[in-house]
Amino acid sequence: VLKLYKLLHRTRQEVFKNDTRALEAARQKINEEFKNNQDETSEEKINELLKMASDVEVILRTSVIQAVHTDSNKI
Repeated sequence: VLKLYKLLHRTRQEVFKNDTRALEAARQKINEEFKNNQDETSEEKINELLKMASDVEVILRTSVIQAVHTDSNKI
């Protein structure tokens, strides 16, 4: 669980580099989700949550695009 938690935060830092609002929002959401489920004891539910967190990490790493505004007509 801790390994996945750290991986999500590292991915967040890479994907949202230089975007302080997105970095903070993602940090809060990751922390909130893990905190809300920290007392879960059902092995089935824990495995389901870990699978979902792993899927989120893959989606962040492969599907999120950060654009940079470079000129008035270019991104």
